[in-house]
Amino acid sequence: MDTASVAHLKSRKGAFRIALIPPEVLGALNGGLLETVNLNEFLALELPLLARSVAGHVGLDAAHERLDDTLAMLAAFKPMQRHSHIARALYDMTAEHAERDAVAHRLATHASDVARCWAVQWITLSGLPLAAQLDAVRRFAADPHFGVREFAWMAVRDSVIDSLDEALALLQPWVTDADPNVRRFASELTRPRGVWCAQIETLKAEPWLALPLLEPLRADAHRYVQNSVANWLNDASKTQPEWVETLCTRWVAESPVAETRYIAKRALRTLTKSTP
Repeated sequence: MDTASVAHLKSRKGAFRIALIPPEVLGALNGGLLETVNLNEFLALELPLLARSVAGHVGLDAAHERLDDTLAMLAAFKPMQRHSHIARALYDMTAEHAERDAVAHRLATHASDVARCWAVQWITLSGLPLAAQLDAVRRFAADPHFGVREFAWMAVRDSVIDSLDEALALLQPWVTDADPNVRRFASELTRPRGVWCAQIETLKAEPWLALPLLEPLRADAHRYVQNSVANWLNDASKTQPEWVETLCTRWVAESPVAETRYIAKRALRTLTKSTP
């Protein structure tokens, strides 16, 4: 079986229960031949099978002792931690490979979205300076799969927190990029609170520091970006409510279009609910 043989499965909608995932689909997912299309498929993956399949695809030894040890203890970790451990095992195995860059490229361009998520996590392990990390993560920020894009911003979040001023400067060109996924990445990466990640205390206290990123997005045409900007401001409203209200009022006055009104309304949703 190869990717061409499962091409007819790519247009599926995805089962609404794990038990309803067709065996053909599950086999292709575990074989690393197909992307997941919803959370149920992601949760249904048999990671040991997928990890060994992917290792073989990228030129690594699927029976390597390092991978064997990791897969043997996967059950001891929380679901998302399991992915980090697999990514680390593959990274360590690649260190001894004669064509390390080629292996990294094959993983980063793999047919499986989960394999590409593991490739994203190599950036965290790389020890690269922030500018180099952002250069490396850009391809994943623009990935067509939503899951890979989520792993992308989480992979560099801690580095951004450690070098916030530098990050805000480096990300400014991202918010004017032609790709809405790249624009959304810059916003989502710097959310003061975010989801499943460390909070950015500086931006909770001083959200105005990120205005150079937010201002160009205030009337973005894509709902994906609009929601991220609105969620960014909603995060900030929990610590700096007056500033967010003032900013939204100014934005709507200066940019009286549907896109800006949508962002402002969504940004203020927590404050609106708390108003008697």
